[in-house]
Amino acid sequence: MPGSERSLRSDALRNRIRILVAAESVFAAKGLDASTDEVARLAGVGIGTLYRHFATKDALLDAVFAGRMQRLVDRADDLARESDAGRAFFDFFAGLLGESPRDRVFTDALARAGLDAEAAATRPDNPLHIAMAQLLERAQRSGQVRPDVSVPDLVSSMFGLVHAMRHAGTATRVRLRTLTIVVDGLRPPAGTQRRVKASVPVGRRRR
Repeated sequence: MPGSERSLRSDALRNRIRILVAAESVFAAKGLDASTDEVARLAGVGIGTLYRHFATKDALLDAVFAGRMQRLVDRADDLARESDAGRAFFDFFAGLLGESPRDRVFTDALARAGLDAEAAATRPDNPLHIAMAQLLERAQRSGQVRPDVSVPDLVSSMFGLVHAMRHAGTATRVRLRTLTIVVDGLRPPAGTQRRVKASVPVGRRRR
């Protein structure tokens, strides 16, 4: 019996993970127009199994949103360990460029669901706020980010960058130019800091 119980718990965990992975893909592609039936089919589970884990579509969307935010936190934490604080800070924003095509639809879905992603990220007790504050403070101490920038400024820039990418589409040159404009706006005035090029996850790295 103990072994059977452990097996059931493992199966339930695997199903939950499959549902979350499928939900992220489906919501990103179709927003809230997607049905939970579509999520269940992609996950390879029955609709009853999906509802045992997530009672409503909103509950499922909340869980997907939490997962996306946690990945941003984990990335910020990893970058905070790098020796070059300026490069770490700007690489965080460059990473958003690679995610933005998917984030565009997902952010729209959050807005339609009445979820304020930007407000959630700017609460001082929010893990993403804390992780971004660490990156920001290190970069400011190194002289590579202007001292008047705050975490709410960063979050606004982050979501603005995501929305800007919808207009750029697959035009890599425009996307890189947009990122450069945002990054340059966060730097101190020319001649007062050492420039660090951000690593751009689209095409070849900029040199």
